[in-house]
Amino acid sequence: MIGNSRLHWAWFLDSNFQEAWDTNHLPVAVVESLIQRWASGVMPAEILPPSLISGYLNIRQLPLYIASVVPAQTMLWQTYQAAKVITLDDLPLTGLYSTLGIDRALAVLGAGEVYGYPVLVIDGGTALTFTGVDTDRRLIGGAILPGLGLQLQSLTRRTAALPETLLPTQLPPRWAMQTSTAIESGVIYTVLAGVRDFIEDWRCQFPGSQIALTGGDSAVLLTYFQAQFPEVARQVIIDANLIFWGMRSIDIPPIPDFYA
Repeated sequence: MIGNSRLHWAWFLDSNFQEAWDTNHLPVAVVESLIQRWASGVMPAEILPPSLISGYLNIRQLPLYIASVVPAQTMLWQTYQAAKVITLDDLPLTGLYSTLGIDRALAVLGAGEVYGYPVLVIDGGTALTFTGVDTDRRLIGGAILPGLGLQLQSLTRRTAALPETLLPTQLPPRWAMQTSTAIESGVIYTVLAGVRDFIEDWRCQFPGSQIALTGGDSAVLLTYFQAQFPEVARQVIIDANLIFWGMRSIDIPPIPDFYA
């Protein structure tokens, strides 16, 4: 999964999940070199975890399934001969619109297939998104706003005096006595209230629906909810691999073995 900030990888043997990991986006020359080495049977150690390098020797037979929200990165990786780009047309969901992010669609599909429909997925990544699907696998809709980190960064970059602020590991005090803590408070408490409002509205429409939380900020978001709205935290399933469960759920023909 090619995200806005990082590359998210998962290794499957058939449909059995083995491992997931993240890497940074890579420059064009590096990707081209990796793919050439990969195709010749040389392990691209820069992007693979040690367990995969030691446990899977015939790297040339590995198909690469790609979902992406970054077109420039997609073009780089699909030059690998055993690559297949997943699109919205591959997903067994209805009501999708053409500009829906494939990451959102795969995550809500994965959540529904693993935990049941209807389902609301909250993805705390670079963007904070809400995506809901009903019992019939039909998209109900969703919402997008800047993620926690992006909101903090925007204040630093677009103002002259506000300091750079990182997400705290614990919920900050609401009424702050320092500028950095005031920024944390403003962003975090507003986001928490907004997320709770979306959950409550969704649950009014779909009582008993599953609520799944994923994305890079999911763990810290859950920590904040446990401190501020414990009743919300108890309703939420946290799962970092929803997108990969969605990929696993798609009926895609196998990539031909081009080395045969």
